[in-house]
Amino acid sequence: MKFPYSEKVLEHFRHPHNVGKIEDPDGKATEGSPACGDMVSVYIKVNPETKVIEDIKFESYGCASNIATGSIITDMAKGKTLEEAKKITWQQAADALGGLPTIKAHCSVLAVEGLRAAIQNYEEKHGIITEKVSTTIEIVNNRLKKVMNPLTGLDVVRTNLIKKIEINNGKVLLTIDLPSNHQFANSIREEIKEKIETLWDVKEVIIEFID
Repeated sequence: MKFPYSEKVLEHFRHPHNVGKIEDPDGKATEGSPACGDMVSVYIKVNPETKVIEDIKFESYGCASNIATGSIITDMAKGKTLEEAKKITWQQAADALGGLPTIKAHCSVLAVEGLRAAIQNYEEKHGIITEKVSTTIEIVNNRLKKVMNPLTGLDVVRTNLIKKIEINNGKVLLTIDLPSNHQFANSIREEIKEKIETLWDVKEVIIEFID
């Protein structure tokens, strides 16, 4: 039986480039979830003067296409400025791999989204966001969709852990439907703070658990 993948895809799947995790990265992001079948985390190191991505790594959970697109996207982004890297498209990634099966095209989209989210994370942490939109409940909710509920492998929004979101004068108050002594309470708290605190106009994130 012939594999539905190009030789380039198989090459990057068997011997992926830039695999791993950067300790203390300048920017990082995770897209997808294990429950959906594919997930990718992207870590970047950026030259503060030139804004060139000097190092980039990824971790992947998923199929051959997911691993191959993580490999090719990080190859394409390394050495580029942040603005240049933002312009990399999923189609360019798929083309660089010699094409992907239609059913696997979402993998290249996921890798590109991971790269762009890592760049956004860097820009937020360093106060260089060009378009400053006031934080809304919708924005917070979208960020929370990237926080996993370890009990299910799905995000905390889809599993209804978030009971209330309030925003007032730069303070974001979240009520979580878990007891504070739950085994996953601390990890969920830290991941939520990591996602929300980088928003440019957020001064404090307060998380309350339902005991």
